[in-house]
Order: sequence, then structure tokens, then C-alpha cells
Amino acid sequence: GKDRNERDDTVYWGERGSFRGFIAAQEGWLTNGESGITGQSIATIFEFPREKRRVKRDKRIKVGSGAADADTCMTDLQEGRQPGRLICSDWGSAGGSSLSAISAQADARYYSVGRTPPQPDVNWRLNWQTNIITRTGETDSVATPDSAWWQGQAETAAASACRARGARYVADSAAFGRGHSSNKGAGVRDSGDYLGWFYWDTVDGANYNYRARQSRTWTGTCIKKVRRNR
Repeated sequence: GKDRNERDDTVYWGERGSFRGFIAAQEGWLTNGESGITGQSIATIFEFPREKRRVKRDKRIKVGSGAADADTCMTDLQEGRQPGRLICSDWGSAGGSSLSAISAQADARYYSVGRTPPQPDVNWRLNWQTNIITRTGETDSVATPDSAWWQGQAETAAASACRARGARYVADSAAFGRGHSSNKGAGVRDSGDYLGWFYWDTVDGANYNYRARQSRTWTGTCIKKVRRNR
């Protein structure tokens, strides 16, 4: 130890030459330390290692819909959609049998928000970007689904994704964003940027009978308890 950290003056001869010996107190603790030969104090030699404490901490995890172009919204969250997919509105009624796919899809959009497709002499219109219905002589109204509905779906999707990761959903962290599609269209096909329209043709044959639904992206935050050494 430190108190007996000096050389023995005896010279010993070994197989590879001579060397000086060490006193018994130093045997077994020989190092190239800075203090004498052993470089170890009594306190260090007889110190037992401290066991590392394992502590818990909160790890925040971001979840969301991911790559929107890989989803088709063909199955609802309520029907078992996997965590991490787009959120989708319900399928609307069929857009009526038509020889024109464009006309059938345009009609299907109106049915999907709970409105009958307007005829040329009907004086109301729906702004697809804002979901605001404007009718002459009446107070503007909101089509379905509204923002509150999308927000509820975003929270459901985020909570589901958190459970799949063994984590807890952070209240009020969910938010919904744009739909999957940037194809706004024009004229009768005009449906607004990134409203995420999907179409399902229910008729096999020459005519078209489309149903329509919308998608939205979403994000959320989870908290998970993890253990680490301190």
C-alpha cells in the first residue's frame, strides 16, 4: 500500500536478466502507477466497486401516419386499420350510375359530406378546401366531417400507435394535417389541394357508380418509461 510503497534493495536473477524485488505488502498489486511501484493507495486497493443505480426516465416518442402514398384507406381504423396509417372518413353513398367516371366521382364527393349533388339551377356551393357550404339567403354551414371529427380520429390513431409501442398517449398532443393527394383537379373534378380523396367504383361494367371518402395525415406524442444506469 501507500505506506509501504518502496523498493526492496535485493537484486534477483531470473531467466531473462536481473530485477529488483518488492516487499511483501506490494505483492499482487504491481502496476505502472505514478505513485511508487503499485500506484495504489490502501483506500483504492480495498475499495469495492459501487453498484450502478437503475433509474426510470420518461422517453418521448413521436408517432404519425408516415408515408401517405403507401395507404389506400380501404379499411377503417374501427375495422382494424394498423397503427401508423392515414385517418379516413366513412364511405359516402354511391355517386349514381354514369357513363362518365369524372361525373360519378364528383357526385360521390357531395354524397360523402352529406349533401345531394347540386344541379345547375341550385344556388348553393361547397368549398372543398374549407368544407363551408354557401347557400343564397341562408347562413353558411359546415359539411361533414368537420374539424372536431378529424381531431377525434387523430387522437384515436395516436393512442392506438402508442399502445402498440407499449407507451402512453400524451393528452392533447394529436393533430391532423393534409390529406394524401395533391391532385386538385379542375372544373367538375376540382376537389381542393391535399384533401385526400379516395374513390371506389362499386359497379362492374360499362357504367360507374363511385363512393368517395377523404384522408388526413396525423401526428401525436407518446411517453414511455425506460430504465437506465446512473
